[in-house]
Amino acid sequence: MIVKNEEAVLNRCLECIHDIADEIIIVDTGSTDSTKRIARKHTKKIYEFKWVDDFAKARNYSFSLATKDYIMWLDADDVITKENREKLILLKNNLPSNFDIVTMKYNVAFDEHNNPTFHSTRGRLFKREKNYKWQDEVHEYIGLNGTMLHSDICIDHRHSHKVQTDRNLKIYERLLQKDGALSPRGKYYYARELKDHGKFQEAIRFFNFFLTEGKGWIEDNIASCYSLAICHKMLGEEDKAFEALQKSFAYDAPRAENCCLLGYYYKDKGDLKTAISWFETALNLPKKESIGFVLKDFTAYIPALELAVCYDKLQMFTKASQYNELAGKEKPESKEYLQNREYFATKLN
Repeated sequence: MIVKNEEAVLNRCLECIHDIADEIIIVDTGSTDSTKRIARKHTKKIYEFKWVDDFAKARNYSFSLATKDYIMWLDADDVITKENREKLILLKNNLPSNFDIVTMKYNVAFDEHNNPTFHSTRGRLFKREKNYKWQDEVHEYIGLNGTMLHSDICIDHRHSHKVQTDRNLKIYERLLQKDGALSPRGKYYYARELKDHGKFQEAIRFFNFFLTEGKGWIEDNIASCYSLAICHKMLGEEDKAFEALQKSFAYDAPRAENCCLLGYYYKDKGDLKTAISWFETALNLPKKESIGFVLKDFTAYIPALELAVCYDKLQMFTKASQYNELAGKEKPESKEYLQNREYFATKLN
């Protein structure tokens, strides 16, 4: 782990892993709170690393200190649930030595009932003798090269409180000042940072730079089209949002989130029949696991709920109620589903 000022969450994380890991290595990058004191409750292997605005360098230093057969990384605000701890122990006891990398799902956003709504798949466990290296100063990664096992273990990324900082944004801006350019992947993640900070015009510019270069990973290309559409929509540029969504189909089969945004586009124009066709497309897409970012609600809950709304507007109440029940299967505690259920009960009676 690399940490800095994580006193609010570090103990929670280490409690999840301290009886599973054979060694725990903490690399502190300049804490001024009680982070190191908390870490000492769980390990003696605490090291200092001078922060140089480079996450990859810090993580590579932490990896260089490992001595066991496999290295697992965590962030201080990660949590492993009881169910996933059991899966991890089972994996540890039975992992064949021919695997170089084990991937795990990374849940990074949750709804009000703690159901994951946004996840990716990350390389999480790496064979030490392969000497894997982290790359990129921000949003660092290890290339997934080698024999891989895709596990069903999930790690939950849970902030103690939602804080948005401009740390990553400033690192990217310093990189631009220093080198005058970013890597293709750097352009993509810089554009995401700009979007998340409400700088939509600049985000659009860098998403377009990234896509025009044609050097991106397919999943990032498709995600860029979705993000471009969101940026244009925030600026009131609905037709440009539509164009960005259409562009996504050039890269691969449709993604549910892009189909839903097209559904919203036609719904807002009052073209309910075309909106219905896009929401149904999203709902009926093959359910296959992606190693890119997955916005889970768009695969079932959102299109089902929107189909209920569209059919209600067409006064087709039985069909609307059926789609609402389908949304309820995904989220039985959803406020929208429960309100709709009462409404449709009245309509059908």
